[in-house]
Amino acid sequence: MTKRVVITGIGIWSCLGNDIETVRQSLFEGKSGIGLKPERLEYGYRSGLTGVVETPVITKQMVDRHTRAGMSEEAQYAYMASRQAFAQAGLDDVYLRQHEVGCIFGNDSSAKPVIEASRIMDQKHDSAMLGYGLVFQSMNSTVNMNLSTIFHLRGVNFTISAACASGSHSIGLAYMLIRQGLQDTILCGGAQEANYYSMATFDALGAFSIRMDEPTQASRPFDKDRDGLIPSGGAAALVLEDYEHAVARGATILAEVVGYGFSSNGGGISEPSDNGSVIAMTRAMQDAGVGVDNIDYINAHATSTIQGDMYEALALDKLFHGCHALISSTKSMTGHECWMSGASEIVYSLIMMQHHFVAPNINFENPDQYSERLNIAATTVETEVNTVLSNSFGFGGTNSALVIKKI
Repeated sequence: MTKRVVITGIGIWSCLGNDIETVRQSLFEGKSGIGLKPERLEYGYRSGLTGVVETPVITKQMVDRHTRAGMSEEAQYAYMASRQAFAQAGLDDVYLRQHEVGCIFGNDSSAKPVIEASRIMDQKHDSAMLGYGLVFQSMNSTVNMNLSTIFHLRGVNFTISAACASGSHSIGLAYMLIRQGLQDTILCGGAQEANYYSMATFDALGAFSIRMDEPTQASRPFDKDRDGLIPSGGAAALVLEDYEHAVARGATILAEVVGYGFSSNGGGISEPSDNGSVIAMTRAMQDAGVGVDNIDYINAHATSTIQGDMYEALALDKLFHGCHALISSTKSMTGHECWMSGASEIVYSLIMMQHHFVAPNINFENPDQYSERLNIAATTVETEVNTVLSNSFGFGGTNSALVIKKI
């Protein structure tokens, strides 16, 4: 008999805010977290636009100096988000030391420490000058290894590296492990470095918006006048738990994860696919035992690129044309949070669910021939949100869809 899987804690560190209440207010007000960073232009970017993410202050009372030396930027974000999630779930250090808790995070780069190490070697030609921490900062598993060490986690422990679907797949796999009875509790989520080293290759593809005279209006998912995405970062963390386990310890249940669907497009390395998207969404809904008429809100992957938004619009129209589900892309406010986005968008959706509203797809002023058929919420809609479908797609054709439901 399969287990039910619930969410008992969430945490966020993003350009919309560093705590749940601030993020709730930003989502409700349609407040953008995007700004212009001149140092990106000085470094050689075509676009200086980015989500503006605050640097965490992690004191020695929180994490000892030796451990902090091995924390990458994204591990720092993930640590701050995880502290929030564990606190909300009521899991303190004593509990974590006495029980087996797993850790699965999405992360697909750690560019800054790799570049820093390379520069030191180029200048000094002596590996002894690299010091202690860069090896732990530079690995893709930097988030998991740091969180598992700091929080004394002794359960499943690995990183999901699946481009912009990494955070979503991490939740999906945590859900599957708990449902099968292999773990009672798993910390999962996604993290993304926000430094300019990490995104130069995306800028080289011409993927970024160059609407630099109006940063908060630059991210325009589904809008006819969109000209590219805006990179962003931070971290989102969720505590997933077996329902019976959560009830037995008196935890507050925020929502239930009821469906996970996935697919691969099997085409070009950067080509989106409406068919692949439909398969992932359909599998997630079948897994959840819900139909298109049961979905109240769809958090679209839509990043504000011409092709990506078009193919997702085609997929959404195939499945949801004429249905009541409201659609928005929170990336209109956050930019594209890349490896963390699949997790942060579940956090954003859960906040909407708890506070009875759908956040707007801001800057949606002129639909194109594909988006005009969609039920897009261009302004905040106050409504009951009981069942959410969240989409995440990434380079290499990886697709992930999650369904969460109010209990």
